[in-house]
Amino acid sequence: MRPLPTRRSVIVSVLDIGSTKICCLIAKLSPREDSAVMPGRTHSIEVLGYGYQRSRGIKSGVVIDMDAAEHAIRLAVDNAERMAGVTVESLIANISCGRLKSEIFSAGVEMVSESVSESDIQRVLAAGSAHNVAEGRAVMHALPISYALDGNRGIRDPRGMMGHRLGVDMQVITAEVPPVRNLELCVNRGHLNVETMVATPYASGLATLVDDEAELGVACVDMGGGTTTLSIFVDGQMVHLDALAVGGHHVTMDIARALSTRLQDAERIKTLQGSALPSSADDRDFITVPPVDAETDLPNQIPRSMLTRVIRPRIEEILELVRDRLAASGFAGRVGKRVVLTGGASQLTGLSEVARRILGRNVRLGRPLGIAGLPEAAKGPAFAASVGLLIYPQVAQIEQFEPRTLGRRWGLGSGYLARVGQWIRESF
Repeated sequence: MRPLPTRRSVIVSVLDIGSTKICCLIAKLSPREDSAVMPGRTHSIEVLGYGYQRSRGIKSGVVIDMDAAEHAIRLAVDNAERMAGVTVESLIANISCGRLKSEIFSAGVEMVSESVSESDIQRVLAAGSAHNVAEGRAVMHALPISYALDGNRGIRDPRGMMGHRLGVDMQVITAEVPPVRNLELCVNRGHLNVETMVATPYASGLATLVDDEAELGVACVDMGGGTTTLSIFVDGQMVHLDALAVGGHHVTMDIARALSTRLQDAERIKTLQGSALPSSADDRDFITVPPVDAETDLPNQIPRSMLTRVIRPRIEEILELVRDRLAASGFAGRVGKRVVLTGGASQLTGLSEVARRILGRNVRLGRPLGIAGLPEAAKGPAFAASVGLLIYPQVAQIEQFEPRTLGRRWGLGSGYLARVGQWIRESF
């Protein structure tokens, strides 16, 4: 993936592969002047094409049926191509599988000259990324958090500063190789190349957080269908991420089992009638539940309070897991009193109120910001990760490492090494 041109527009294609939906966006990124509104954005985004399919062959972000997943990806990309009138050859994809793991490393190098040059920054970033990674895992991101110059820490951009030794605190995000390879293979079978892969929690934070939140400290919780991911931003940089293999689809499964109905009917009931909070009228309001076999069984009538009693325990479980992961991250004190909920499952009625009680923080619902051309159906929290993939090229710079070095470190096969180098990134 090459840096975006600064003087001309470029077409970017992204693919959001989730457990409940697969979405392809084709957008035109045009250079824009510096502005007080979203100052971190270097390009304006206009969506040209949009394709959406129900996810098949994907469970908790992991490929479980290669043929079904490939077919769903082909349909989503084809719909977006027809709408945009362009042909997609390569795209940016997201990843939430592979047991994403976040670690912070520190490194330092002696400077060649008296002032910090671009080569010094590249050398210290390479040193920060050179830490040993467990066998069978690949580096997805290598993000510098802050720099240090002769022991003075907290420097954001050291270029041109005087000193003798340059250091960096870097967050390295790794994932297990087999699930990542299977996900890439599904895309490749559709005659598409994966230009780069972005961790889903990072993309969601880029799309939904405003600058003040990222500066002061905030946690972004993306509640998807099969996974719930957590990303923490402090001083404008992502400093930690985590992922849980539980999401909104588990609530649907609970409803289907408890009410003895089909999954598609359970999903509809959850969306239209479900709530995470009880109300005084729940015992008086009744819901019609279609049976599993409509030919032999009659529909059931249940009070809404029964549905709430099924939904609430699972929602509380997910939020309690998020609270525990946030406390274990070591950044709970830096987050302060701000949490942003996003993702399709975050739209459940009453979920924000339950989250405020369990997390003990102010909670708001995050939607994609600063993008034009999205259809009305795609402007909600469910498409935060998709939009974040369009924002990522504006903040990312990619560093290529020699594949042979990576092979010695991770013990990977030679056929895969040529692509692994494209996955190592850092964001300034």
